[in-house]
Amino acid sequence: MRIFGAVLLGAAVVLVAGLAAAQAPTMNLIPELQSKSPEEREQDAVKDKAYRESLKKIPDAKASNDPWGAVRGPEAPKTPAKPKTKTGSTSN
Repeated sequence: MRIFGAVLLGAAVVLVAGLAAAQAPTMNLIPELQSKSPEEREQDAVKDKAYRESLKKIPDAKASNDPWGAVRGPEAPKTPAKPKTKTGSTSN
């Protein structure tokens, strides 16, 4: 009876391990071996060229990020000073 229980337990372990292995993602340890077709290489080259061209169209962000800069005068401070207020008890 003990031998039958051990065999049944071993079969259950093998079954669970097989199911777990089937759910694991496949890993390619040497990705360089995957070769692309000439059409895929051409498409990648076109995509890379379009990406580089789009990067050239982005302007440099050297301008000020102050949306109210044109409204305030040049001598006005950039950030308004907060008035100091006392908090706590009000004793006269």
